[in-house]
Amino acid sequence: MTVGVALNAADAPNQVDATVRLAQEAAAAGLRSAWFGQTFGADSPQLAAIVGREVPGLQVGTSAIPVFGRHPLLVAGQALTAQAATHGRYHLGLALGTKLLTETGFGLPFARPIARLREFLTALRQLTQTGTADFHGELLTATTPVPARVPGADDGVPILVAAMGPQALRVSGELADGILPYLAGPRALADHIVPALTAAAEAADRPAPRVVALVPGVVTDDVDTVRQKATEYLAFYEQIPSYARVLELSNARRASDVAVIGDEKTVAAEVRRYRDAGATEVVFSGTEIAGDENRRRTWALLGELAS
Repeated sequence: MTVGVALNAADAPNQVDATVRLAQEAAAAGLRSAWFGQTFGADSPQLAAIVGREVPGLQVGTSAIPVFGRHPLLVAGQALTAQAATHGRYHLGLALGTKLLTETGFGLPFARPIARLREFLTALRQLTQTGTADFHGELLTATTPVPARVPGADDGVPILVAAMGPQALRVSGELADGILPYLAGPRALADHIVPALTAAAEAADRPAPRVVALVPGVVTDDVDTVRQKATEYLAFYEQIPSYARVLELSNARRASDVAVIGDEKTVAAEVRRYRDAGATEVVFSGTEIAGDENRRRTWALLGELAS
């Protein structure tokens, strides 16, 4: 099983330089992948491309670009460029996004998100695989009067979706290479998410999808203090319906209840629980909330688990 980390250096004097340094440290610890979030700040495909060039051998990915406010032609160009820059080590993550950020940030109605995801994936798959598209949907049009291919990215780009609800899982199983669930505990994965995803892929005669579980977690001896920080750090997600639902399915009251916090033995056991629940890859996030010492301790353990 691949083990990776989500890197967040948004508070550094120079986010790009700091992210490269973190990625080098992660790779030295034995971690296999580094993932980058996407909000309204740094462009995550560019960040992934830079890190992938600077840290050879490390898989890099975006987790995840919302489909609202973007177009498949533009996202395909970003993803293919990152794939060429990293010589095949880039993984593109997409997300529905949220009503709050979509309508407040872009001034767009958060309407028919599943239909938009389906059309976005259909057009994007054509573009990343062939460099051409002739797609005319209800919500999106994507055609290529001139080729959209990027030499050096001829094998395409793995596409994953931050899907956790039944409809998004069905679309992802049919059209994507896997999913990027966040705040979904082992119970939600094993009982709800993985079975629905697998069934959709099988019905579409597609290979078994990847399940890249993003897990907030830290190795520490000061469990109570770090969990309190995690409660504050993760509280934002509790107001978003998709996360509230998956937390309930995980038998969690607060988002921090699914955070993996404890000593090495405790955290290793929880990583194994995610594997047993169907995760093909585990990516730890939020390690920065507990300070550099605990972050390095966390990465050292994850590197051992990755080997």
